[in-house]
Amino acid sequence: MNDRARRREAKTLKQELPYPYNQDLSQVLRNLNRRTPFGRRRQANDPVTAAYLFAAAQLIQRHLGPGASRSPADPEDPDAIERPLLSFLSQRAVAAEVDHNPPPFHRVGRVSTMRERWRHQSGFVADVLRFGLWAWHYPGAHQDEAADAREEAIGGPDPVRGIHRLCYWDVTRLLRTPMFRLGLVAAAQAEGDALVREAVSVRHQTNAPHWKRFYQEFLQAHGLRLRPGISLDECVDLLAAVADGLAVRALADPQARVVDHAQRRSLLGTAAVALIVGCAVPEGQADATPLEQMVRDMAGKAPAARTA
Repeated sequence: MNDRARRREAKTLKQELPYPYNQDLSQVLRNLNRRTPFGRRRQANDPVTAAYLFAAAQLIQRHLGPGASRSPADPEDPDAIERPLLSFLSQRAVAAEVDHNPPPFHRVGRVSTMRERWRHQSGFVADVLRFGLWAWHYPGAHQDEAADAREEAIGGPDPVRGIHRLCYWDVTRLLRTPMFRLGLVAAAQAEGDALVREAVSVRHQTNAPHWKRFYQEFLQAHGLRLRPGISLDECVDLLAAVADGLAVRALADPQARVVDHAQRRSLLGTAAVALIVGCAVPEGQADATPLEQMVRDMAGKAPAARTA
């Protein structure tokens, strides 16, 4: 088989892969061992490369959850379990996992093949983080799931119900996403590691514009604007941080009253409603009091004098 035929076969196999492995990953995988942009783009979209990413994703779910498998460190102590961070993504472990890939993924894993693509293990881990956080957190892939709730929040008869539905969807999506758990591990290791820090940052940079657009549409649809002293970008950051924090709370303590599955509500919905009440005013209101001044007025306190 000549090179042209091999490229044509690889393109066909790529198209047969499930989402998100069938997407163009040339802007996601940045540490591949190729000198030219053409070479990196070609290797990023090689089905063999996708096979190693899939194997890594399987290991992440197996070790981090949902439904994580814990290995006992001491057979006589049920609380003594191995708690690996990212050691389970070693080259040998990933190559061995490739052998268990389902079709149509490539199913012959070798450490040497991995090293052809990623010269350094740190580069592979960084690309797995970038891929995972991009693929599983990118709202564009999940818009259909939340479309009805978004429409109810913007134009439905009960916008509060729509907000609660949308926030419930967002928190439960985080909880059932293995890559959210990977992101927590990555965040803990981001300090002093530029590759990991950049991978974590990209998740927020990708998500923020989508949520910002929704907030803008919500305010416009209901004739609202923000109070002085707070921006739409700050609202996006606030609710994103609350969503992550509540999901962490629910993961660490399943008994925490973060999510009400019976009512399909969450504390994120309560936070979103509170943010709207505190930070938004009718568009036609001429003199909107800044947020901090509102608190001073309610508390009956004047701002403390500044010292030189």
